[in-house]
Amino acid sequence: MADSTTAEPTAPTTRPTGDPLIVLSGVNKHFGSLHVLRDIDLTVHRGEVVVVIGPSGSGKSTLCRTINRLETIDAGTITIDGEPIPAEGRALARLRADVGMVFQSFNLFAHKTVLENVTLGQVKAKRVKPAEARTTAMELLERVGVANQADKYPAQLSGGQQQRVAIARALAMRPKALLFDEPTSALDPEMINEVLDVMVGLARDGMTMVVVTHEMGFARRAAQRVVFMDAGQVVEEADPETFFTAPRSERARDFLSKILTH
Repeated sequence: MADSTTAEPTAPTTRPTGDPLIVLSGVNKHFGSLHVLRDIDLTVHRGEVVVVIGPSGSGKSTLCRTINRLETIDAGTITIDGEPIPAEGRALARLRADVGMVFQSFNLFAHKTVLENVTLGQVKAKRVKPAEARTTAMELLERVGVANQADKYPAQLSGGQQQRVAIARALAMRPKALLFDEPTSALDPEMINEVLDVMVGLARDGMTMVVVTHEMGFARRAAQRVVFMDAGQVVEEADPETFFTAPRSERARDFLSKILTH
């Protein structure tokens, strides 16, 4: 895809000093005979923005989905804030509140208004009083630029607006980290930057983020670290400047030569 860099202010690109928040060690995952994650070791520090890139089928989305147990793993460990990922029940529900997820396909409740989408989790999972939840929801909808759409239903919104509502919904749970799985890939080109701009703002505010994306411009603007995957493995990781100007592996050089020249 084309590089979508714009003249937005950049997020800090120094390595954060925060303690480890998400730690994957020796993680393996199979789908039948397909070995999709191979001995993954990855640590994401508090306040760090890690962008995961690589060719289709490299395991990026599966990696993202294992972090809040939307996918189980076959071997290895994953800890969040020092605690192993729970297998099920209320503890898993709490984890998913602490580690928010923004999906490619928005995943909003079609039969609920924008405001209801953003308040529901606060009331049900966090036991927040409805009036307080509505106040928080409106503040977050204002932050992502769609407060004027609060009474509409998702089908009445553009894709970019729906994705910004999905981000507000995730933020409403006051998560320790946010996971983004190809958040702009279902959007028309003119809507991509409105979502990326919100994400750059979150990065500047210190939100811990793991972002699977094809948007190289966002990786350059917002990441502290770029993780390049291929064939289920982390091939290399580096700060954006190093990765995009002097990638170490032949596989990364080949990938960038194809993706940055179109």
